[in-house]
Amino acid sequence: MRKVGTDAGLAAVGIAGAGIFTKTREDLRSRRAAGFDGGMQFTYRNPERSTDPGRILDGAKSLVVGAWGYQRCDQTEPATTSRPSGTVARYARGDEYGALRRALEQVADRLQVDGWKARVVLDDNALVDRAAAQRAGLGWFGRNTLLLLPELGSWFVLGSVVTDAPLEQTAPVGPSAPAEGCGPCKRCVTACPTGALTSDGVLDARRCLAWLVQAPGTFPVEYRAAMGGRIYGCDDCQEVCPINRLADRRHPPRQAEPDAVSSVDLLGMLEASDEELLDAHGRWYIAGRDPRHLRRNALVALGNVGDGADGATAAAVGRWVQSDDAMLAEHARWAAERLGRADLLMAPTGADR
Repeated sequence: MRKVGTDAGLAAVGIAGAGIFTKTREDLRSRRAAGFDGGMQFTYRNPERSTDPGRILDGAKSLVVGAWGYQRCDQTEPATTSRPSGTVARYARGDEYGALRRALEQVADRLQVDGWKARVVLDDNALVDRAAAQRAGLGWFGRNTLLLLPELGSWFVLGSVVTDAPLEQTAPVGPSAPAEGCGPCKRCVTACPTGALTSDGVLDARRCLAWLVQAPGTFPVEYRAAMGGRIYGCDDCQEVCPINRLADRRHPPRQAEPDAVSSVDLLGMLEASDEELLDAHGRWYIAGRDPRHLRRNALVALGNVGDGADGATAAAVGRWVQSDDAMLAEHARWAAERLGRADLLMAPTGADR
């Protein structure tokens, strides 16, 4: 099965038993009790389910776990516009989970041809992907909570095939604790813009920008400046990781696909209709599938990277200041103040209308 996976393009494949992830379940419960989930549902919603592969497939005996690499060299074409743009995290620039699913489906197909039951699961409430990958010997956990593949780093999305086939398991690799593997290095901890890495291998989602741009409702005021120009995701803890940097030198990333989206036009996002936003960015996780959250992020990013003297920027912010949507109007007011355009906060009078 491992060869089937690597032939399908997976960077690494391992096999684990399908027993309950007892420690992961305990961690989810304790971190949720401490508030570290930050309202995130995902695998926190039902730890009993997300740590038990038997809930996914009756009679589950094995997990075939795969890693799909998404590190790419950015396209180097010169910018053709001076309009303010927001950055997109590397894993969300292309359909990486789609590629991972297609590779894992080849493994599942092979198992089914051999007479076994198999189900692909990835990026899903049903299973903690990184715990499965660690058990299957793909890597070990770094201080930034991410799985580090030996000599390859952390630029990977992870997924599994749950099967009732009794497959030979691969042994875990690397250290059992982040402090052992990372040694004295704490670059990810100091690089985190909001101090979300509270201790070795523990993340407080209430501060993590990668979660906050996905979370519903108001973006916390205290972290808006730290968001910078991000529109979706955050790569800072991976960018500074020495293991990732060494891996990039040893295994130079391939060129990004032509349709990869590393940045988006912030003004365009604020001008687009709901349908246009979902058509363009529907692959991203958007709370409640509500495009208002994309506009919220765009307003915060625009407040950080926009030019208050630019007429188009001022017009966009001013329009949302007057919005009937209380959440977006509040974020637009913050952006106006951040851009030094307090004048935009004045409600239009009769002649102005």
